[in-house]
Amino acid sequence: MSDGTAASPAADFDPVDFLADAVQIESHESPDAMREYLLETLSDHGAEPWVDNAGNVRATRCAADASAAAQGPHLVCNTHIDTVPPHVDCRRDTDDEGNEVVRGRGACDAKGPLAALLAGFLAVEPTRGRVTLAVTSDEETLSTGADALVRGREDDHPDGPVAPVDGDLFIVGEPTDCDVCVAARGRFEGTLTLTGSAAHAAEPDSGVNAVAALEPALAAIRRFDDGAEAHPMLGEPTLVATGATGGEATNQVPASATITLDRRSVPPETAEGFRASLEAAVREAVADDVGVAFDLTARPTPFLEAFDTDPDHPLVAAVSGAASAVGGTADGEVRPFGAATEASYFSPAPTVVFGPGHLADEAGAVAHSEREYVRVDRVRDAAGTARRALDELLG
Repeated sequence: MSDGTAASPAADFDPVDFLADAVQIESHESPDAMREYLLETLSDHGAEPWVDNAGNVRATRCAADASAAAQGPHLVCNTHIDTVPPHVDCRRDTDDEGNEVVRGRGACDAKGPLAALLAGFLAVEPTRGRVTLAVTSDEETLSTGADALVRGREDDHPDGPVAPVDGDLFIVGEPTDCDVCVAARGRFEGTLTLTGSAAHAAEPDSGVNAVAALEPALAAIRRFDDGAEAHPMLGEPTLVATGATGGEATNQVPASATITLDRRSVPPETAEGFRASLEAAVREAVADDVGVAFDLTARPTPFLEAFDTDPDHPLVAAVSGAASAVGGTADGEVRPFGAATEASYFSPAPTVVFGPGHLADEAGAVAHSEREYVRVDRVRDAAGTARRALDELLG
């Protein structure tokens, strides 16, 4: 297996040509074909990529001087090659304002950002530290790739060991329209279960009505964030009851009831901290004879938690300054990202989210929609930003 160290790559990589090819490759059911195209592209441009046992594509470029490389920093450029279904065929045309666009599934989420990060990775000649390209293949599902990048895997894992990337700085490719996003909400989900005891409805006092306990439980949920301190960039967290069930027979006091909850968190809340606090708040609100349990939805990897990076960190300044220099002063705004992101896996290391394209525009949803697109000039701006920022950080 290669050690992932890249040779000096050629300088003729065109991010728009790469994107137009990549969007044509279906990657909603399997990332295999897109992974092979990425590996081929890296190899054709002088890199030495390899695939770890979690399915991540990796390649690394180091400063030629070993001591300069060892002194750091280690910058990691990360994004993903998988897309949501259904596949939407690629085409190039112009929008209503005459801008050339690439349309199709993955145009902005996240093959456009990948094209930009590739441009930076292939162009930089580190004089200190190193840069690793680490591209995952299941961001839209369970994030097992990103989890393995951060935590690694032991030899006894069924899929084999994975060494963590151990990065100092992270740039995560997502559609931000060339702004620099330094914070994002997390998303947790779980089920609150209330338990009582069944009885005949004609003798309700002989049982414990779990459905009746929904009323104080929902009141506690509504009050849960009363007095919560707003995050300076993300505002207050949200907690929404998205479903409820209870009862089995129309003439029976119900012994159980459930509420499904959606949580959009802000730092520093963790998934386990939220779970314990929510359960305690409902426990206090309902009668003592009602059982209370709140369980997060089971998943093999951690939830995407909220993250934030100091807006004054040099990583933020480098990417923001590069975006403003390349695309104009309208680019490089430091702001939060509008969706949960695998960037949370890499935090608390300084992490920014950056790339061309929009999650949504004035007409509605863009990413994950039938009208997914990215402007060609914004892909070139993002690629120029990546080249400039990586050169500043490592060159």
